[in-house]
This record gives sequence, structure tokens and C-alpha cells, in this order.
Amino acid sequence: MATVDRRRFIGGMVAAAAAGALLKPGTAGAAEFKGKLHRAMIVGPVIESALRPLKEAGFEGVETRQIGTEEEAARGRAVAEGLGMRIHSVMRGWMEFNSEDPAKVEVSIEATRKALRAAKAYGADAILLVPCRVAGIPMPQPWEFDVVFDEKSGHVSRVVKEGDAKFEEYIVAQNRATDTSRAAVEKLLPLAEELKIIIGLENVWNNLWVTPALYKHFVSSFANPWARAYFDIGNHVKYSPPQEWIKVLGPLICKLHVKDFKLNEDGHGGKFVHPRDGNIDWPAVRKALDEAGYDGWATIEDGGLPLAEFNKRFDLIAAGQ
Repeated sequence: MATVDRRRFIGGMVAAAAAGALLKPGTAGAAEFKGKLHRAMIVGPVIESALRPLKEAGFEGVETRQIGTEEEAARGRAVAEGLGMRIHSVMRGWMEFNSEDPAKVEVSIEATRKALRAAKAYGADAILLVPCRVAGIPMPQPWEFDVVFDEKSGHVSRVVKEGDAKFEEYIVAQNRATDTSRAAVEKLLPLAEELKIIIGLENVWNNLWVTPALYKHFVSSFANPWARAYFDIGNHVKYSPPQEWIKVLGPLICKLHVKDFKLNEDGHGGKFVHPRDGNIDWPAVRKALDEAGYDGWATIEDGGLPLAEFNKRFDLIAAGQ
């Protein structure tokens, strides 16, 4: 995105935030949406002391970082259901599908199989999976990307308009990550289908699939309902407005993470902040989600505020404010 466009983006976000701050759920400013956002938070062990405060604050479910054994997961499910809550997803997290060591790739694949089985025992319907990352090599700044890729292979041939030569190593790494991640996920899909657990592929500042079209191509290349996109609304702000990602990904999105990001004044870089404290245009995001037909879980990936405040902010976002 050009600097002038990012300045317009920032200006628009400030105005939207100012307007939204004046509205409350259920007022005339609230929009009507076909899909619902089901509120959740992230927890570690699924135990009553972790879940009860969330239940009392109005949260419907959780995503857990705790994988453990299937027996442990079944006990966690019983705790959640006893409180009238749902464990909707398991956070498998970072894998090394692009490792040059075949043993590390196999360890990652087996760890993902374990997460899929745990998710089934928890009563979840998805896992969050980050296939791999690249780092330590020259690569464009987020605002410099201008990606061209092959529609058949998903291989990138250009990442910036000018000066592509200095990013040759990155282009090779990007394409290798696509091939190796695709191969690994293909090995996992039979188990995912058997268990009826979605593999939610997420980008977490892993420097890969950095444009909506490229990310969509990677996820849709599986042509399989058990491989979809786990979309983190805050993670993509440094590349382009998240509503643009949502419009492109559409029904490929299986789950959402909710957090915000505040850009620096020049639109380059920034920091994560609490929902509604950053530059995300939440009404535009909510509208894009509804147009995409999204009706599902939205998990706040944040801490540092009282649960009641997170709940209040979630209400505003869900209302399109």
C-alpha cells in the first residue's frame, strides 16, 4: 500500500473510532447482521478456575493452548460442558514444515496429529496451525510488498516492483515454504477428515503469504473443507486493512482471533493494542465478515483488561460499531 493510501487508512480509522466510541450496543447505530460472532477467550489448562470467571463475564467458550492426552482433553470437555461452555478450538501453533531436516518435519506432522486427536476429545471442531516461518534473510518491509505469483503453483516470481534481485533468497524461501507446507498438510488431511476437525491455517507474522490473494491461493489449493483459514484480524494490519483480507478469503475463514494494532504515524510499523484502541476499522471488518457469510467463533487473543471490559468491547464489535 502506498504511503498516501495508508495515511487515508489511518485517518479513516481515527474518525471511525471516534464515532464508534459514542455508540452502545442496541442503539440506532447498531447494524443488523445475518451471522453471529460467538465470544471466546484463550486459556491454558481447561479447569474450572480458568473457565468460571469467563462464564460469569459472558463468554460462551474458549480456545485452549493445552493439548495433552486425549484422556486429559476429555476431562477438560466435561468441565467446560458442566459450565455450559464450549472448547471450540485447540491452538497447535508453530510447526516446522519447511525445515531442511526431514526428522523435524515428521515431528511437526506427528505433533499436529496429536493436536487433531486432542481437539476431537475436547469436543472442538478445529485446530490452529501455523505451518512454518522464515526469518534472518533480506525481505521487503510490509509496505513494500507487490507480489506476483503463478496461479497454478502458487510460486512467487516478484515481491516488490523494483529491486527484486536483493530478495531472491526470500522468494526461494517463500516458494519452498508453500511446497513443503502443502505436502505436510496433505498428509494430515485424511486424519482431519476422519475426525471431522478443521486444520485452521494461520499467519502469525511468519513472513509468508503476505497478501490476501497469495494467502487465499495457498489455503484454497487444498480444495478440501478440512483445510481452511484461521484469520487473526490484528496480525494483518501491517500489510493492509483486515477487511480487505476478509473480502478475499470469504468463506475460507473458519475461525477468528480478535486483537488490534496501532500503526505508527507514518503508517509503517506499530504495536499490538487492546481491541478498539488501534487502527482497525471494526465496522468495516464486521460488515466484511457478514458479507462473507461468517457465523462462528471470535476469540479475543489479548490480556490486561478486566473481563467485563473485554466483553463490552466485544459487544461493540459484534454490533458493527
